[in-house]
Amino acid sequence: MVQDRGPAARARWLGAAQLLGVVRSEPGITRATAAQRLGIGSGSATDLVARMRQSRLLDETPAPAQGRGRPTTVLGPHGDGPLVLAADLRAADWRLAVAGIDGLPQVVAQAGCAGEDLDVVLSALAAAIGTIYRRKAKRLRAIAISAAGTISGAKLVQFTSRGWHNVDLSVLTAKIPDRAGVRLLLGNDATLSGLAEARTGAARSATTALHLLVAEGIGGTLVVNGEPLAGAHGAAGEYGHVPFGDPALVCPCGARGCWDLTVDGRALARHRGDSPPEDPVGYVHDLLAGNRDAATRRAFDAVAASLGRGIGGLVNLHDPDVVTLGGVAALLRETAADAFDSAYRDGLMAFRKDVPPPVRDAQHGEDGPLHGAVTLAMDHVTCAAGLADWAERQRI
Repeated sequence: MVQDRGPAARARWLGAAQLLGVVRSEPGITRATAAQRLGIGSGSATDLVARMRQSRLLDETPAPAQGRGRPTTVLGPHGDGPLVLAADLRAADWRLAVAGIDGLPQVVAQAGCAGEDLDVVLSALAAAIGTIYRRKAKRLRAIAISAAGTISGAKLVQFTSRGWHNVDLSVLTAKIPDRAGVRLLLGNDATLSGLAEARTGAARSATTALHLLVAEGIGGTLVVNGEPLAGAHGAAGEYGHVPFGDPALVCPCGARGCWDLTVDGRALARHRGDSPPEDPVGYVHDLLAGNRDAATRRAFDAVAASLGRGIGGLVNLHDPDVVTLGGVAALLRETAADAFDSAYRDGLMAFRKDVPPPVRDAQHGEDGPLHGAVTLAMDHVTCAAGLADWAERQRI
């Protein structure tokens, strides 16, 4: 974990942390513009960038040529700067990506895991993490795991789709020595997707944003001033288990009438009379790619209406500036737009109907959880204490 180098060390890196925040939120920004954002003079900005270049945090590179005049330079990650790993653990597969200060995930390993035992899945992911650590040991500073289940503290307490409970995910760093000080961070997939949309996506300008993600069921988060509301135990945002659904249906979570059961591929299959799909996300894509007969169209209408009606209720609850849709939620809305729009408006209180919060497709799409995991890990690495730790390790 990040070592406390003392208040003086952290204070020394506070300006650097603020500059990195600007660079992360505005890729391709120039030094002059960054100085304006921070309210500092050009001389101070020059000194700060020089110190960060010396510490292998930032570099300046020529911007793409745009006509005549003196070429400008833009701030970006140093070629030997800190790295993070981000993993997206889903019901049917997992992906592992590496990212630098720019926050752009590059997938380095992936595998299907439908039907595999828990130990097999975690061992394979741990092995992939260990492989990347051995290649990037001096630069890797944090690992963030996005999971399509309920996270509380350091555990995946409920992964309903796979029947997993109280899973200790610390085993994923089994191939990394403790002395390396690489921090492991955990987050729910919908929460992290919402974090990504609020920081760099479709809700970037919003003070209060509601994000919803449909994969196997639906989850989400309310992001206020760029931070997801986590709840008392870190498990907030389980919108799929609000009783917006059919009370005759029993959810695998143990409750009745969960919204989860009416807004995903399982719901589409039920409306069509098909068996429950092993991969609800893949089932949605398969239906969209095939011939949409009358039964399929009715199924999409029913699911989109449930999605829109529930979002209306959550808007009444949270009063967000904007709603963003991740996973396959945007596809469900697009496929049955009239059904969604009518149900959304019908679910709103009267005073909201004239100017309802806009509902936007997530900019990061189905990669939102991976982008959010990178953001979570980089927040840890680029805080003042994290930068002080990085600088100290460069001297070892």
